[in-house]
Amino acid sequence: MHDAVDVTAQARQWLADDPDPQTRAELTALLEAGDTAALAERFSGPLRFGTAGLRGELGAGPARMNRAVVIRAAAGLAAHLRRGAAPGQAPGTVVIGYDARHRSADFARDTAAVMTGAGLRAVLLPRPLPTPVLAFAIRHLGAVAGVMVTASHNPPRDNGYKVYLQDGSQIAAPADTEIAAEIAAAGPVAGIPRPAQGWETAGDDVLDAYLARAVGVLAEGSPRTTRVVYTPLHGVGGPVLTAAFERAGFPSPVLVAEQARPDPDFPTVAFPNPEEPGAMDLAFATARETGPDLVIANDPDADRCAVAVPAPETPEGWRMLHGDEVGALLAARLVARKARGAFATTIVSSSLVGRIAAAGGLPYTETLTGFKWLARVPGLRYAYEEALGYCVDPGGVRDKDGITAALLIAELAAVLRREGRTLTGLLDELAAEHGLHATAQLSVRVKDLSLISDAMHRLRQAPPRELAGLPVTRIEDLAAGAGGLPPTEGLRCALAGSGPVASARVVVRPSGTEPKLKCYLEVVVPVEGSRERAAAVAAARATADTVLARLRADVAAAAGI
Repeated sequence: MHDAVDVTAQARQWLADDPDPQTRAELTALLEAGDTAALAERFSGPLRFGTAGLRGELGAGPARMNRAVVIRAAAGLAAHLRRGAAPGQAPGTVVIGYDARHRSADFARDTAAVMTGAGLRAVLLPRPLPTPVLAFAIRHLGAVAGVMVTASHNPPRDNGYKVYLQDGSQIAAPADTEIAAEIAAAGPVAGIPRPAQGWETAGDDVLDAYLARAVGVLAEGSPRTTRVVYTPLHGVGGPVLTAAFERAGFPSPVLVAEQARPDPDFPTVAFPNPEEPGAMDLAFATARETGPDLVIANDPDADRCAVAVPAPETPEGWRMLHGDEVGALLAARLVARKARGAFATTIVSSSLVGRIAAAGGLPYTETLTGFKWLARVPGLRYAYEEALGYCVDPGGVRDKDGITAALLIAELAAVLRREGRTLTGLLDELAAEHGLHATAQLSVRVKDLSLISDAMHRLRQAPPRELAGLPVTRIEDLAAGAGGLPPTEGLRCALAGSGPVASARVVVRPSGTEPKLKCYLEVVVPVEGSRERAAAVAAARATADTVLARLRADVAAAAGI
């Protein structure tokens, strides 16, 4: 009974300070109904501000995304920025973008009002636009920070609050904990100044500057013949990607009609993520009708890019390329164009890009997962992560960018077509040169988070000596900061080659955003040079598929999942 009284008191206190009629009505209804279970869930603790900013389900209370939570987050960020300003320094600029999700525009306007009330110059982007446009605008406008209101490819009920600092990259430690402390100290919403006006709304010149920079990722005089079917998956990428392709001189993309307009309910997909089963079905249907060279998809905020190629042997007629495959193709294109600077990927992505970079005489770095780490690699020229994120122009957008990645993969397809080659053929060429690098995942969703900690404990206490018949030669505990990386929860296992397998690798880590244990697997198989290339690569792939299947089973058994 005490707990019920306590959560009811918390809800009434929150209600008195809530500026939003929608969430006030939600809380009032729950209080009148005496639904203490629903109240307890909404007041289970504050939504944690971390290196991804905020992300969570929409609704009332401190554990949900709502205007009160956003206003206090904006106040904490403003206090952090003011604390970091030099004495006498003019107020800095904060640029604010938002997508088309439920409440995104409201959260963006609240942020602009809080920044203005704190004495900062707030610039609001003119309409829902892709995350890469916001990331570009920070440096373009000389801002001290940027905020993007988006939950990327999360379900429709979610929203989020992503923070970037002056260099245009996502926040990382210690800025995240410093901002979180300022949020905790922000006090009641009623005491946070929020003028009704005073911020600026950017014109289309910011978007025009982004498009001009985006087209600049292409080589002068390169062919622009690739015909594309494109879906923004009900997100905000459609007009921007179409404008970029037309400005570059490509044929105008054929849009998937059912998914072309922003819709925060994402009615045609179970999850608005091109990696999820069924998400690309409508795109493939449109492609079967129109016969393009490529199918391209962005996630709802257009920072990720998915690519599919013709595959007449499949029922759909199309095959999605893995993120690691697209990452290797883009790397190969940049090396062929004599790009200079560091290449980078994450510890859970394929090591093939390291081989490609070495062949091009370029430095290579592996980081922890996330572009908050990749963007900070010194001298960065190209970065990618296996979850469909690619940074092909860090001088313009120091984050993943699904628009410029789409331009570059379309250019590569056109170059290869002119030479009588294909994207899948180039993947075979890379396999023949560097060995087939085959990757897969084992991902286990749990309801009880203790199952994840139990699995990690089991692997630490009884580490496997052999997986898929391959000897485990090294196990690194990432929590101890292995390999010079910042400490993070996870284990990395190196496996020695045996028979037709040159080497293998397993990384096990809890997901940072979902209740999942994720295991990332890689097998490297040399391609026999005595056979015709396609047959040799197919033989290597068959071997890799067999080993990956055994790895999945053995890792699951070792972790007890």
